[in-house]
Formats: sequence, C-alpha cells, structure tokens
Amino acid sequence: MKLTISDVSKSYGSNKALQHFSAELEPGIYALLGPNGSGKSTLINIITDNLRADGGEITFSEDGKEPEDVLKMGVRFREKIGFMPQYPGMYPNFSVERFMWYMAALKDVGAGMKRKEKKEYISGEISRILKAVELDDVPHRKIGALSGGMKQRLALAQAVLGNPSVLILDEPTAGLDPKQRISIRNFIAQIAFDKIIIIATHVVSDIEFIAKKVIMLRRGVIADNASPEELMHRIDGKVWLLPCAEGDVVGIQRERMVTNISRDEKTGKVILRIISDEKPGDDAVNTIPSLEDYYMHVFGEQSGDN
Repeated sequence: MKLTISDVSKSYGSNKALQHFSAELEPGIYALLGPNGSGKSTLINIITDNLRADGGEITFSEDGKEPEDVLKMGVRFREKIGFMPQYPGMYPNFSVERFMWYMAALKDVGAGMKRKEKKEYISGEISRILKAVELDDVPHRKIGALSGGMKQRLALAQAVLGNPSVLILDEPTAGLDPKQRISIRNFIAQIAFDKIIIIATHVVSDIEFIAKKVIMLRRGVIADNASPEELMHRIDGKVWLLPCAEGDVVGIQRERMVTNISRDEKTGKVILRIISDEKPGDDAVNTIPSLEDYYMHVFGEQSGDN
C-alpha cells in the first residue's frame, strides 16, 4: 500500500500555502510538524478531497495494483480514509453510541454482509473502539454533556470506525490529560501496522517515539523529512545545560535560544536548556537532544505565519 504525493501546490491569492510538496507514504505513522500557517491543514484538506490543489498529483495503490489518481478514484478513495478534523462537528443531542452508529451508516461499514451479521459486526466494532478510547463507560451520554477531552476521543473513535486504510488525524490529543494522551498514543501505534497514518500536531512529544517519519513544514515548503532518530542526531553536540544565577536568566535568554528553565534544588542554581552551535558558557555541558529541541532548532525564530 502506498500514498504518493507528487509536486502538490496550493495558493490563496499571493499566499503560497503549499509549494511543490512531494512524499511517498507506506504503512506507518507520519507526523506533520510546523508553526501555524505552515501548510499542514491545507495538505490534509487536499488529501481528503475537501480542497483542490492548484497543481500536482496524489496517487494511491494497494494489493499490488497500479497506482490510481485519487481524484479519479473519487468515492472509492474516500471510503478508504478515516478523518479526524481539528474542530469536529458533532450533534450535541446524539448519544455517544448513537453517533457511532450514525457514522457507521454514513461509512456503510459492513457493506455486503447480511443484515443480522452486519448489525452484530458494527456493534462489536463500536464496543471495541469505544473501549480503546476509554468511552465505553458513557455510551448513552449525550455528546453535548461530554467534556472537551471526551469529544476529542469520540472524534478519534469515528475516524477509526470502518478500518480505513488511510487515517488522517488533525491534533488528535488536544485537550487530553497526560494519561489519556499516552493511552491514545499507544492505541494509534497499535493500529499503524497496516495503515498509513498522518498526524498533524503541535505536541511534539506525542509523535517522538511512534512516528516513522517526521515531515517539517515551513511556509508551505518541506524543511526536513526524516525519522525522529535522524533528526535528533543532526543536533548532537548542540544542546546544552547551563547552570546560572537567577539574575542572569533574562540576559541569557536575549542572547541564546533557551528551550527550558528549571532549578537544581541541591545548588539553588537555575538550569537553562540551550540550543547553540558553540558552548554557551564555561559551566555548560552537553545533553541528549529531543525531537522538541530539533523543532526549536528549525522553527525557533519563527513565531507563526497566520
């Protein structure tokens, strides 16, 4: 199975939202990272056929078949997609379970099965998925009465329903507490073996350990595209821990890229995490880079491009 995006571009007037984007995606998790306005949502909307590109082509192939243009595939391709938008619209008077049944009907889950067999299959799938996203204890609660985190998990549940080949998730862990975030992250990783999963997120830690590739976008252009391990390796020797007095913090922040501030309880000193090509102070020591460090190395000077 392969989703191939070739030279796709999109502009809004003079704003070039996406410029000659190309990537080959096979089963696994791909993370889209970048500041606001970098082109993530534009790309997602083009893949899901909610937006037409100005140029380029997207093809899809599976089971050893020849690649087909997804626009020509039309409904046949859309049936293979599970989509979780960043701001999902859901009927507040529907219960959790009723909403899942409604989405199953829209997706025609179980097509080709006999009526009784289909009903049993859908019921089993809904129960399994709601348990996986920790909503199995509130199947009859109305959506309007759910917390923001619960609505987020329900949006993920409907995206997974129907066993799509391509799963596109826009900010899937927004509004979740740390325990729920880990649970959802593990669930996504478990189902990624036979799916192409695209995750657009601002929470770098969510994809650091599960992404096959990280695609970094800046102003519609790919700034980098590699595994998390490769990206972190690129800043080996450039991440430092610098102990300093509290009164020196503001001055150092003006001069250096400081990504974290903590305090050493034993010495009372403030510890600054700094990204720098050269040693930022006599007492500075190198530390192991994180994906967030690399993100800041690439985008640290960019405040956003809305």
